[in-house]
Amino acid sequence: MRFNSLKVRVLVWFASLVAVILFIFSLFLYFSLNSSINLKIEHSLLNVASDLKYAIERKESLVKVLQKREFLPYEIAVIKDAKIIGQKGESDFIKLLGIVGANKFKTVENGDYINAIYTLKLSNNSGKIVVYKKDIDDKIENIVTTMFVSETIVLLLLVWLGSSLIDKILFTLRSITKTAQNISVDNFSSTIPLPKYDDETRELVLAFNEMVHRLREGTSKIESFNSDVSHELKTPLTVIRGEIEVATLKPRDAQYYQKILDTIDTEASQIQEITENLLLLTRYTKENIQKSFALCSLDILLLQTIEKFSTKIDEKKIQFHVLKLENIELKSNETLIRSIFLNLIDNAIKYSFNRTNISISLFRKNRKAHFIIEDEGCGIAADKLDKITDRFYRVDESRSRRVKGFGLGLSIVKNSIELLNGNLYIESKAAKGTRVEVVL
Repeated sequence: MRFNSLKVRVLVWFASLVAVILFIFSLFLYFSLNSSINLKIEHSLLNVASDLKYAIERKESLVKVLQKREFLPYEIAVIKDAKIIGQKGESDFIKLLGIVGANKFKTVENGDYINAIYTLKLSNNSGKIVVYKKDIDDKIENIVTTMFVSETIVLLLLVWLGSSLIDKILFTLRSITKTAQNISVDNFSSTIPLPKYDDETRELVLAFNEMVHRLREGTSKIESFNSDVSHELKTPLTVIRGEIEVATLKPRDAQYYQKILDTIDTEASQIQEITENLLLLTRYTKENIQKSFALCSLDILLLQTIEKFSTKIDEKKIQFHVLKLENIELKSNETLIRSIFLNLIDNAIKYSFNRTNISISLFRKNRKAHFIIEDEGCGIAADKLDKITDRFYRVDESRSRRVKGFGLGLSIVKNSIELLNGNLYIESKAAKGTRVEVVL
């Protein structure tokens, strides 16, 4: 057992706490018993002194009184004017008075025993009665010894029980440690069986297993993401390299070189666009997004975004309808708001047929901002709706060839809305159109 382990530290604290409690309890018990025993002795001496005083006040013979059987265990003296007028026993009662002093009762240690002295004044302060008892068995010492041995045994027993209990508690932690040591990038299959009882340990195991599940999903997404990025960047890079190789095989005319440069510029623009979109996906997190918040006018941002697509709208002869536009100011991230409007409007235009309608609405309801955009485009099949927000996902190959894009738009929209604690709702029917609602 390691001395710097959690178990040892807990046991040391537990044993120390128990030892302190037992020590305090022992002190309390010792003083309580000692006080009780002294009180009992004092009471017995008081009874003897009171009986003697009563006999003296009745004018009984002091010699006869001192010879009574109930006074046999005691040494007694009656003192008047600093003189002993009657005595039973051989002790020096004048000295005993000096030991008692101003007190009525006093005990004196005598090896394994104690001696007790009690004084009682006679009526009218005419003298004192001194009762003295020697060699009283001091049972408190025996009790203290027994208590010390018993408490030592109790302490050791509690430490053993504590050790067993800690082992039982730490079993789950050891299981988590062992499982965590077996987890690697290539192995997220290990989980911990749930404990029998629904307690904090079960919550810890549930949290750990959930973490392993999230790591497994995250690793899977990273692998998929890396594969998609590699695929998306590979095509334009291959085109660029091929064009350069062809251009360097033999001298060409200026027009041919211009054509090659135009192709390289187009492919480089695609690489730049993919890179910028990926950077937008990774720039903000839940932890840092709040720092970028500022007051935004959503209606102004929306109108500015629509203006950017005026040429595309005219080319496809689309009727663009603003059904509702309210002045809404919201504390948010302007970059992410723009990206949401930009990608949703861009998608609606790209996937709409010529001479169709697109309608948008921006309004406040229940203290939340609602943005709705509807188109009459090609739509999305129901079985593919849950995948369209995945990075680089394209609905089908024919649609991908017909419409320029990288499959990042809706992924950016979803990520942005999640960072802004909003909600995204998508409804679509193939060949009929799509309705998207954003709630912030």
